[in-house]
Amino acid sequence: MAAAAVGTDGVRSDEAADPAMDEAGTGSGAAAAAAGAAMGEPEAEAPPLPGLQLVHQGAEARVYRGLFLGRAAVAKLRIPKRYRHPALEERLSRRRMAQEARSLLRCRRAGISAPVVYFVDYVTNSIYLEDIVGSITVQDHINSVQRSENDTSSLLTLAEKMGEVLARMHDEDLIHGDLTTSNILLRPPVEKLDLVLIDFGLSFISGLPEDKGVDLYVLEKAFLSTHPDTETLFQALLKSYAATSKKSGPVIKKLDEVRLRGRKRSMVG
Repeated sequence: MAAAAVGTDGVRSDEAADPAMDEAGTGSGAAAAAAGAAMGEPEAEAPPLPGLQLVHQGAEARVYRGLFLGRAAVAKLRIPKRYRHPALEERLSRRRMAQEARSLLRCRRAGISAPVVYFVDYVTNSIYLEDIVGSITVQDHINSVQRSENDTSSLLTLAEKMGEVLARMHDEDLIHGDLTTSNILLRPPVEKLDLVLIDFGLSFISGLPEDKGVDLYVLEKAFLSTHPDTETLFQALLKSYAATSKKSGPVIKKLDEVRLRGRKRSMVG
């Protein structure tokens, strides 16, 4: 079996995975096997290892939960794109799995909380990650606090913490590529605000302020669309980001430019 124990997510890397890596990630959700079939993908297949249970199916991967060598784990099985040439599909899948593992490892080496990568299997196009047991997404936490109609001041502290973590990630020149509140977990107990970054499938390495600004813009659009009337929260996040990052000036400037381009596209249609 061609496989490697590695460490996280990405697209813009041509390097081969380092078989010595052993750190990284997780995810959760609800089963939706019919979605793949509707998009021309095969229906739900057997899990990559016996005993794993399908918990989520997205456009890019199926996510399973279970045990890997006795440890609570999440397995991400990439869905092949049939419109691509098989050789190209194989090369892209290998590259993205290797980069995802590297990104997770890069986070952990920088002291940023991310799941451990247990194993990367290039035969089944699957990656086995630590299951952050008992965690909830930041998205679910914010929605829960807002529905409770209790004091929401704790969300400001959460937003500031998110800004700190993302600033540290960007200072490592790591671009997530798909920042949303559903791709950030809270370990229990949630009061400790121990944030865990997950789902680095679109990540890459870049020191360009433009790429970091786009990363923040993607989060802003997702944040405000998922959580209406939370502009003050996102402003608190950006303020914390700017105070924490050593390279925030050019990034915030690029964010403003990206916002302007986005508004122009909206006006043109």
